[in-house]
Amino acid sequence: MSAHVISNTGVMLGRSIRHVTRSMDTIITVTIMPIAFMLLFRYVFGGAIQTGTDNYTNYLMPGILLIAIASGISYTGFRLFNDMQSGIFERFHSMPIARSSVLWGHVLTSVVSNAISVVVIIAVGLVMGFRTSAGILDWLAVAAILAMFTLSLTWVAMIAGLAASSTDGATAFSYPLIFLPFISSAFVPTETMPGPVKAFAENQPVTSIVNALRALFEQQPVGNDIWIALGWCAGILIVAYAFAMRVYHRKVA
Repeated sequence: MSAHVISNTGVMLGRSIRHVTRSMDTIITVTIMPIAFMLLFRYVFGGAIQTGTDNYTNYLMPGILLIAIASGISYTGFRLFNDMQSGIFERFHSMPIARSSVLWGHVLTSVVSNAISVVVIIAVGLVMGFRTSAGILDWLAVAAILAMFTLSLTWVAMIAGLAASSTDGATAFSYPLIFLPFISSAFVPTETMPGPVKAFAENQPVTSIVNALRALFEQQPVGNDIWIALGWCAGILIVAYAFAMRVYHRKVA
């Protein structure tokens, strides 16, 4: 990536960040819903769910973080769709800026805004009893996994924002992504699930990501989960990026 592209991406990032800060309800909304889930499962369902741990808040935290990110990236698709409809892209393309920087501005904004949501949720979790023995390297690994997860889903959002014909179409793709943690090890052990549901839960990406994050928070051996998690994220990222860029170039051709 050339210095020209990096400079242009920085400008686009600043523009998108300013839009987010002028509409803080976006961050508030995507933060409140996961916190509400955490409160619901911790204080309403927690007493009836057996997970083999004394601290259910610790058990919940990885899944809640993934739900927050899945909620947040829907707004990325929404903002991109609005830009496409407003004609601002045509104005950008008439200027001497790298075309890819327009998309990367939205992508990096998603990473920043979701990182803020993650920090807020962890802070609330600490108040609710979340405790971790993770060291610096463990936290760096957690940050890397969450960043990869955010990037991969954000590029999926790019496809939706570019290809959608309505606002609803630009955001509806996120609903299955928000639902996936509920059919995983995020809230209950997969061993308690019926056969077909268990098979799906154990072989979908969220379970590996949740298990890796949970092990890192507890400073336990992560086994193959971390590599499976990173593999899923990297695979989705590569495919989504390639497809999004293809759709984008067709749109602006």
